[in-house]
Amino acid sequence: MITAYPFSAVVGLDDLKLALILNAVSPRVGGVLVRGEKGTAKSTIVRALAAQLPPVEVVAGCRFACDPSAPDPSCPDGPHGVDEGWRARPAALVELPVGASEDRLVGALDIERALTEGVKAFEPGLLAAAHRGVLYVDEVNLLHDHLVDLLLDAAALGTCFVERESVSVRHAARFLLVGTMNPEEGELRPQLLDRFGLTVEVRASRDPAERAEVVRRRLAFDADPGAFAARWEAEEAALARRILQARERVAEVVLPDARLRQIAAVCAAFEVDGLRADLVTANAAIAHAAWRGRTEVTTEDVREAARLSLPHRRRRDPFDAPGLDESHLDDLLSQHGDSQHGDSHNGDHDPDPDDDPDGPGGPGGPDGPGADGPGGGSLGSDSPREDGGSPDGPPAERVIAAAEPYRVRAFQVPGLGDGASGRRSRARTPNGRTTGSRVPAGRLQRPHLAATLRAAAPYQRERGRTGPGLLVRDTDLREAIREGREGNLVLFVVDASGSMAARRRMREVKAAVLSLLLDAYQRRDKVGLITFRGSGADLVLPPTSSVEAGAARLRELPTGGRTPLAAGLRRAAEVLRVERLRDPARRPLLVVVTDGRATSGSDVAGAVARLAGTAGVVVDCESGPVRLGLALDLAARLGAPAVRLDALAAGGLGALVREQRDGRRGEPRNDYRRAV
Repeated sequence: MITAYPFSAVVGLDDLKLALILNAVSPRVGGVLVRGEKGTAKSTIVRALAAQLPPVEVVAGCRFACDPSAPDPSCPDGPHGVDEGWRARPAALVELPVGASEDRLVGALDIERALTEGVKAFEPGLLAAAHRGVLYVDEVNLLHDHLVDLLLDAAALGTCFVERESVSVRHAARFLLVGTMNPEEGELRPQLLDRFGLTVEVRASRDPAERAEVVRRRLAFDADPGAFAARWEAEEAALARRILQARERVAEVVLPDARLRQIAAVCAAFEVDGLRADLVTANAAIAHAAWRGRTEVTTEDVREAARLSLPHRRRRDPFDAPGLDESHLDDLLSQHGDSQHGDSHNGDHDPDPDDDPDGPGGPGGPDGPGADGPGGGSLGSDSPREDGGSPDGPPAERVIAAAEPYRVRAFQVPGLGDGASGRRSRARTPNGRTTGSRVPAGRLQRPHLAATLRAAAPYQRERGRTGPGLLVRDTDLREAIREGREGNLVLFVVDASGSMAARRRMREVKAAVLSLLLDAYQRRDKVGLITFRGSGADLVLPPTSSVEAGAARLRELPTGGRTPLAAGLRRAAEVLRVERLRDPARRPLLVVVTDGRATSGSDVAGAVARLAGTAGVVVDCESGPVRLGLALDLAARLGAPAVRLDALAAGGLGALVREQRDGRRGEPRNDYRRAV
């Protein structure tokens, strides 16, 4: 048996401990999303919590963990009688792997037996296994969106629905949902973020003494897990008792109208969407009061609940980081509070603060400097030279702030792909509109009922079928072919040379790339960012699902120097070659943002040849009354459409790409009638 690291032995992470405990006390809180850098014990502490949950009584032989005192009336293994046997078992800890399928999550029906034998054979999935336990999803932001939707719907409703053609199964699925994610690998959509009850941002401590204690305890655990766990046995037993007592007390906790008005006022003042924030904050405040041994919610309970329930609901823009201004929260609580019961927003009135193993303290929301917008930067003065420097001095560098992003036209990779789920290019996907049918290569996954019946109908007489209905055999089964949308790898190659800084064009260039990044976020793309300036090209952002990281790198991008266009294209070709090996199903889209000048290096033609066959678009940044058309020439060499920078928001880029996709055009023409 594997020994779990003791929950009480985890150093620091007070907010995460509190959020997990509140969910253990009251599942109505709605789960925890843990955001943080790698190596911060996110997985360790979740597994440790599962060991502290009280054992559950289940109906003997029930695959859905029905409570013998109140069995689920719709349980597929039921109905269960009052005299059926029962057994006690530890609360389940179920881990959902990133590569799990929909059938693995919600369960699978044997479609072939259902169609050929009329048997409703159901194999429960991970949601059934997690019932009355913990469902842990590591890297939840890397799950396909439709799986996250199913997961959060089950968590919110406490019920799992499985629909396969004419067969329907329903069973209870109430669990403590814990998701972890590294924001560098991509964010969850705001709609999905809102479905998690609480969120906690975790970072490794910068205190050398605390870091040393973490390493000391971990080394001791690795050397002898049993002995280490034994040393913490008393603390673990006390924690388990306190969680059980809080669970029993939570039904008795009263939420006064004054505290409810505080919750409503705080949620309204922070401008969160909908009312889920109010409900989660209320349930978390009730759970916190029960955990603290109180039977009435106080302002302290409201404050602790709001700190954990509101940060991720305040994202107004995809590039915003979750956060909460705690001083503003304190002001709101004071403004809408009262002196009844001696409430205090700082929690100093707690009669026994030392009895709280998690501690009310901990880091607040990540509202650091610059969290609400792009960093500032001076445009400086224009320079007549491309590098912006003096004739005898080194090239000047400066960071130019971006203009506001805007909505861009949609464009896509030509053809039909098989890539990851997304919203950009056409692809064959498990979920989408049905476009045809085929004979299944293996197990039938997506039955096409009409095609199956059409295949079986001509053979009914020779099969001896004379009555109503059809006799269906395995050879008649047909699978649906569905078409949806895929996410692509959008690789930006951005000219950051001095010629872009001249005439203050870089402000508009950054706004354009930010707008394209926002579009990539909405379409579930991976993004990468290459910049070229001076004598070479840099991979500023390796391909990732985190468009937030791309936006941050772009805003900090310095400008100046000569224009090594060939180096930027060669670097793009190398990045795409490596990514094809890592993720061959994800098709790339190259976005080159340049005025087309090449004042450093040579062999642009050779670099273009290395990108042959890659779908792309050239954003022409040339301005002024006299235009050389160099970006248009580059687009012609790449076989890609071109769009002017000042027409990106309202131009006909989508029509150009569709025209290229459908084969109704030849080589791009070097005139702005075609280059929008």
